[in-house]
Amino acid sequence: MTTLTDPPKASFRLSQLIYDTRYRSITIQVIAMILVVLGLYWLVNNTIQNLSALGKDFNFGFLTQPAGYDINQRLIEYTSQSTHFRAAIVGILNTLLVAFLGCILATIIGVFVGVLRLSKNWVVSRLMSVYVEGFRNVPLLLWIIAIFAIMTESMPQPRDFKVGGDAAMILGDSVAVTNRGVYVPGVVFENGLLGAPLLNWLLVAAVLIASLFVIRIVRRRADATQESTGIRPTTWYQQLALLIVPTGALLFLMGAHLQIPYIKGFNFTDGVHLRNSLIALWIALSLYTGAFIAEIVRSGILAISKGQSEAAAALGLRPSRTMNLVILPQAMRVIIPPLISQYLNLTKNSSLAIAVGYMDVRATLGGITINQTGRELEGILLMAAFYLLLSLTISGVMNVYNNRTQLQER
Repeated sequence: MTTLTDPPKASFRLSQLIYDTRYRSITIQVIAMILVVLGLYWLVNNTIQNLSALGKDFNFGFLTQPAGYDINQRLIEYTSQSTHFRAAIVGILNTLLVAFLGCILATIIGVFVGVLRLSKNWVVSRLMSVYVEGFRNVPLLLWIIAIFAIMTESMPQPRDFKVGGDAAMILGDSVAVTNRGVYVPGVVFENGLLGAPLLNWLLVAAVLIASLFVIRIVRRRADATQESTGIRPTTWYQQLALLIVPTGALLFLMGAHLQIPYIKGFNFTDGVHLRNSLIALWIALSLYTGAFIAEIVRSGILAISKGQSEAAAALGLRPSRTMNLVILPQAMRVIIPPLISQYLNLTKNSSLAIAVGYMDVRATLGGITINQTGRELEGILLMAAFYLLLSLTISGVMNVYNNRTQLQER
């Protein structure tokens, strides 16, 4: 009887790191990582030596120094004696504000125009084509300056709104459009639960978001009941109550009430002042990005088979219901990936705000603060880190939504 034994294992040799496919990829990755680390070390060391030669060091102590400049548009309390760090926070909030408003309005415009471009009405489709081609092929900076100039030069002055003047307020004498900006009613909290107005608004937003999550749970239960019994329970009154009651109760507890702007002297007082710089930047970003989103929506709709529309028509669905219930839900799988890029572009394009004097993070941290302190390297690194973090956040949130809309493979 013979005994079968395993052949002896070959010993490891250094040549296997190059010639053996099992180790070659690891070797290349290790070498690449070492080269990257050495490159970063050389870059940092060279920067420190150059700063030392100029009599500078690398620190962020300048953030605690008084800023010494004013910011015209702000969401939190700020004075010229506040620190550069608070000035940077004000600029960051201004950037987030215009990016948030721009993404919402650009999406609405893009979806609306994208659908109308496919209209069978020749006039409507051609007009939408003119809008898309006009805004896509003209630099964004020109649109920002043009809209700002129109609002500054063609709108009436605040003194024209006096009794007997040539101008009048709109929407029940609650909104005034002037060459200094738009004055709209503001919500004032008499008994704010938190210290700053912004924190109170964040509390209201948190309650509203929580209500939306509960409404979603109610809808899912209604869907499950419909799938199991074939009868969908009536839940609209529950959803409406969940949307209004918690937020309304919180506003009532904080003593929220509207503050209508009114003319006093040569200007308006009370209410909320939306400066021309903010409105021009917001409208220009929305119209410019909306033109690109319109093409994305149009291509996503065209990617859906025509048989889907024909099947919906055969079931008796109206064209509007077919678009909302059949076409757009399927087109979202094609629309979402390029839509993420447009949101990122809009956010980064908001840095053009300095052209019209809107004090975003580029104008505060990346502009005046750097000029006053001489900390250009630290300021640019902080600003780049902010834009990187913001872009990654937007991309991450949208990718989560994109994964939920994609078809799940077995």
